Amino acid sequence: MHNATQYQFDVLVVGAGPAGLSAASCAAACGVRVGIVDDNPTLGGQIWRGLSDQVRSEAGRRAQRLRAAGVQVLSGTQVFHHRSPGTLFAEGPDGPVELGYGKLVLATGARERFLPFPGWTLPNVMGAGGLQALVKSGLPIAGKRVVVAGSGPLLLAVASYLREQGATVPLICEQATWVSLARFGMALLGQPKKIRQAWGLRKQLAGVPFAANSWPLFAHGENSLERVAISRNGKSETIACDYLACGFHLVPNAELAALLGCRIAEGWVQVDEWQQTSIPGVYCAGEPTGIGGLELAVVEGQIAGWAAGGNPGRAWGRFRERGKLQKFVRVLERTFVLRPELRTLRLPGTIVCRCEDVPYARVAQYGSWRAAKLLTRCGMGPCQGRVCGPVIEFLFNWLPDSVRPPIFPTSLESLAAIRFQPEPAPGEFTGGPR
Repeated sequence: MHNATQYQFDVLVVGAGPAGLSAASCAAACGVRVGIVDDNPTLGGQIWRGLSDQVRSEAGRRAQRLRAAGVQVLSGTQVFHHRSPGTLFAEGPDGPVELGYGKLVLATGARERFLPFPGWTLPNVMGAGGLQALVKSGLPIAGKRVVVAGSGPLLLAVASYLREQGATVPLICEQATWVSLARFGMALLGQPKKIRQAWGLRKQLAGVPFAANSWPLFAHGENSLERVAISRNGKSETIACDYLACGFHLVPNAELAALLGCRIAEGWVQVDEWQQTSIPGVYCAGEPTGIGGLELAVVEGQIAGWAAGGNPGRAWGRFRERGKLQKFVRVLERTFVLRPELRTLRLPGTIVCRCEDVPYARVAQYGSWRAAKLLTRCGMGPCQGRVCGPVIEFLFNWLPDSVRPPIFPTSLESLAAIRFQPEPAPGEFTGGPR
């Protein structure tokens, strides 16, 4: 068994997407020792992974600036446990890692929300963002027919990217109504940058049918997806396809915040004007505080970084911009709220927990998330409830009772390192790995 490699930072940032990179950069500018940790092998998060050369270059420039500022970058390292205040445990490429910190910034991002319907476990039925990520990683998609369905702006971005890579998109299905989408368009009038983004997507998707008030009913196929039945304005139609890219907006990655004891309300991490959570010295920025997109994540990361770095005065200039961008969060929530009809798509035998193969009928026998988890193992598989948790919450209106470590699948070696790792001496500062 190996002891954990130990690091100590004045400010530790968890998550290297737009919010995390901004936070680390601003904290480093305050002259403190900063570390940033991310489970991906490269910096930039999901939003900056494998996009255009221009965007990749921007992520690369930010990473270079971080290293030039003396920020310690720990890539491919996943935080899984919180033992005591000021200490996190992670698993890196070379084994267990102990991360000590004075201040902590959580920039853990968000993930797709999935909803169950008959056939959603068939091969080639994928999350919209998941399929996009696979294509970015080399999955050939040219000439394939891809139906994109679900809810939220991600659908258009994914459809545009897939089409750019040579896929045919026979239909984009959005569960929100045309009335809601019209109101969404009106709300964008005060944000020229987002109007330009929307117009650019519209041009890229010229000729692709878009159906509001629509969602998938069944996915059919022998060994993999062959066709999908869609509810379109109350009528069912079947479309032949090779892939179904399906995602119902986003949910925040708030598990680490919950493990630390941060106050969470309606799924969002609660923060004050400095992005500080209910735990003093712990800040949160980006999607865990509200799904608001790239621009808001960057601004919130800057505010959190300056505040955690000890120079909150520099953050004042970003408050107004943050307030303006936060209006977009509320607009998104109102526009893409999930309609009750989606709760009725499942059948008794439809799988709701894919890790443990638990069907809807078994979960429906119980009256709480805790009871269903204990008696069916729903939520106890490798995803640790990240997929089925939001599903169960939507179908039954049950909230998770607690978050327990490890919050990610972890090796026995790393778990053993926690048990036998000595506590650091009071005030001990290593300035780097031992």
